[in-house]
Amino acid sequence: MKKKIFILLLALITTSAHADFSTRAKSAFLIDYESGAEIVAKNADELMPPSSMIKLMTLTVLFDEIKAGNLTMEDRLTVSENADYNNPLWYPASKICLVTGQTISVRDAILGLIVLSGGDASVVVAEKLAGSESAFTELMQKKAREIGMTQSTFGNASGLPNPNNLMTSRELAMLANYVITNHPDIYPLFATKRFEFKEHQTDWCREWGRTHTMNYNKLLFTMPGADGLKTGHTEDGGYGMVASAKIGGRRLIGVINGFRGDSHDALAAEMKKLLNYGFTNTTNKVFYRAGDKIAKIPVWYGRQPYVIATVEKTFAITLPKSEGLTGIRVLARYDDPIPAPVKRGDKVGEIIAEKNGEIIARAPLIAMDKVNKTQFFGRVIKNIRVMLGI
Repeated sequence: MKKKIFILLLALITTSAHADFSTRAKSAFLIDYESGAEIVAKNADELMPPSSMIKLMTLTVLFDEIKAGNLTMEDRLTVSENADYNNPLWYPASKICLVTGQTISVRDAILGLIVLSGGDASVVVAEKLAGSESAFTELMQKKAREIGMTQSTFGNASGLPNPNNLMTSRELAMLANYVITNHPDIYPLFATKRFEFKEHQTDWCREWGRTHTMNYNKLLFTMPGADGLKTGHTEDGGYGMVASAKIGGRRLIGVINGFRGDSHDALAAEMKKLLNYGFTNTTNKVFYRAGDKIAKIPVWYGRQPYVIATVEKTFAITLPKSEGLTGIRVLARYDDPIPAPVKRGDKVGEIIAEKNGEIIARAPLIAMDKVNKTQFFGRVIKNIRVMLGI
């Protein structure tokens, strides 16, 4: 076998630089969803308390259980004393206002977490899935590592102050990307602006519920295209938000943490500034989408002589609008031939985008279809043809 490299695109257009983004937040991170390119990165790898943004991991573990068929949206979860609104833990904290012994549907628990940032709902979910909140943090840690979040640690499911609750802005964006990609059927719930829980058990909770219905994510009310995800706030950590917006078919994911504003409205304004910076100053160049036929790769000992290579998801790059495609070239690299058998979805090479000789994006090339191995006599005939040069 020999390594083949094919230049799929080569472009030469003029280029210029663009200005940096400035924010009062201690940490900020902005990426393009399709290309994965970083647009803004300020202290993106610094571990910081995530406050209620940690609930995104609580929700992710729950979403994966639903996807696996272990829970449905209609299943009922039982509230323990740990999640009871009389527990002093919840006096100053965001909550749905639950009572020991009552049950809550999975759907209402999700909406309570998203809209009301219900820490009590976090405990209910944790105890259902792991038996205890402390055991659930082990599931959170495991899921983080599976996703590729190598630094994040978890001390509880709610985001209440705990020395073990630490996440980076980069990994929060990674988590948002995972939710959007893997749970497209549930993700629209993050755009819910108002949720009124209908099953309060006490007069005090009914009054609480009457005045607590609006989403803390004020970006949903002020920025067209914004559709998620989660805010957080503690006195020590300041304000934080993981957000996403889709405008003109293009999605950006932004994270702000350690913002010393005076309200969730101020936080939303800062996030809007970050996202608008990305949409205004950068653009995408999409080269290939999933299912596009990119390369025709010979297969050794295959029942078919070739396999068609494609990409699993959109292959794109993000550039400043002031730049062209100067020095950009896109390459397909793979072994020629590759040995049979080949399964559908197998990695058969990689696609690379280079700018002035530096790799700026890469993704695996995968097989569009399977290619079985020929039977023994077919391989004999193939060897004879090779020896005879025919």
